[in-house]
Amino acid sequence: MALRRALVVAVSCALLLALGPTACSSLGSKRLDYVVDGALVTYNTNTVAGAASAGAQAFARTLTGFSYHGPNGQVVADYDFGAVAEVGRAPLILDYTIDDDAVYSDGVPITCDDMVLTWAAQSGRFPAFDAANRAGYADIVRVDCQPGEKKAQVHFAESRNFSDYDELFTATSILPAHVIADQMEIDRAELTTILLGVDLPVIEEIAQLWNTTWDLHPGIDPAHFPSSGPYRIDAVRDDGAVVLVANERWWKIAPLTKQITVSTQGGDIQDRVDDRDIDVLDIATGSAGPLTTPDNYRQLDTPADGIEQLIFGPAGPLAAPEARRAVALCTPRDVIAANAGVPVANARLQTTLDDALSGAEGASEAGEFTFANPDAARAELGDTPLTVRIGYHAPNPRLAVAVDEIAKACGPAGITVTDAGGLDVGPRSMRDGDIDILIGSLGGASGSGSSGSPGVDSYSLHTGNGNNLSGYANGQIDFIIGALAVVVSPAERVRLLAEAAPVLWADMPTLPLYRQQRTVLTNQKMDGVTANPTRWGAGWNMDRWALKR
Repeated sequence: MALRRALVVAVSCALLLALGPTACSSLGSKRLDYVVDGALVTYNTNTVAGAASAGAQAFARTLTGFSYHGPNGQVVADYDFGAVAEVGRAPLILDYTIDDDAVYSDGVPITCDDMVLTWAAQSGRFPAFDAANRAGYADIVRVDCQPGEKKAQVHFAESRNFSDYDELFTATSILPAHVIADQMEIDRAELTTILLGVDLPVIEEIAQLWNTTWDLHPGIDPAHFPSSGPYRIDAVRDDGAVVLVANERWWKIAPLTKQITVSTQGGDIQDRVDDRDIDVLDIATGSAGPLTTPDNYRQLDTPADGIEQLIFGPAGPLAAPEARRAVALCTPRDVIAANAGVPVANARLQTTLDDALSGAEGASEAGEFTFANPDAARAELGDTPLTVRIGYHAPNPRLAVAVDEIAKACGPAGITVTDAGGLDVGPRSMRDGDIDILIGSLGGASGSGSSGSPGVDSYSLHTGNGNNLSGYANGQIDFIIGALAVVVSPAERVRLLAEAAPVLWADMPTLPLYRQQRTVLTNQKMDGVTANPTRWGAGWNMDRWALKR
């Protein structure tokens, strides 16, 4: 074991030396400041609000899993946590083995009980769980888990060989079941037995705890937020920033930096950069306005897997497809995309950057929704005036300009647009009826929002899925989304996407605008920081970040 650890350290240093010649001399760096573009509202990034937040960027190395997403968004097996083996194909059966040394920061072993909670919460079997996405988990019919053990066997339904199964039980998805059990004053084994059974009233109690137990606010008790990674939560500051410190019980290589403070961007980003108060900045390009990069910083702009879009509310003034199409007809997508410096995007189901597949959603119907056409919008409404409130997580100068462009273009159509952006605006604002349209990436995220898997992301338009904020329900689209999750043939995927496109452009649950671009700004003395197009962002490897002295 000692020899293996020494070899791993040597390899890690070799990799860091490739990034910067003094990286390994930076071991023991004291603290870094990391700024993200979404809110930090919960430790549970699997709820609807959590998935739309910056939680994945912050906690990728606090809550580990059987995989993580690397710099290109690719899935990488995380053998520090455990291993997955495919033992059956008809139907799909997977064996999961958690590392023998895997333990939470409070000393409780990580076991298959935690996997059972993850599956139960996101399977769709129990609607009381406010889960954002049930893709893949809904295809699992059984999780064989002997409570307290470190092995589990996961069985999928016939003909539901979920092709991206490595997206399941990934980083930030597995939460500590014993925290819920402790609150219910039962042991973890009993919790697992309940979740594998049919005691619905008790499961609803479990669901409510899963939904809210890990909400973040100043004064939280860190004991309720145990970690399974190199970092753990130490505190939430009065300004909402989350302070992460090295997890003393982490069973693998210690993080290079002892403390990382994660905060949400505000209107003072340029001042903070000028004052050298930020070491890593990972935000949607333009969300902080035009940034001037000082000489001692480096900036990288890259495309995300998430699509910036208008998400239309399921009730109120946009309940009818005609009203949604009217707003879409007068929205100047060409101008909005040009302001972002990128082409107009038409993708709803094929989120990741793949020109061949993304083009399949550029149906002929998309063309009429590229340029503002107030006359067509007015005709769609039958000359009936319409007032809509467009919300987004603010401050965000780029989205504020987008709303202004929509307001100017839609005014002649008799559509009055109100800017309803705000610091607390997100999926809950849509649910509460405070806004009629939410501008954001997948699930209303301020960041990329993407899992890196089109098969997972497409569920944002599946009936009953938590992050289906538009409440869209169409049996034909459900069938196509279900097929996309198990089909691997590119030709068949193109056919399915082309079949879905005209239906989605007619129903208009969302209006794609452009592929969100990401900006990663780092101190030039930083080593190890790389961009990531998924919702985990640059934080995917924060334990390898180091500030050279």
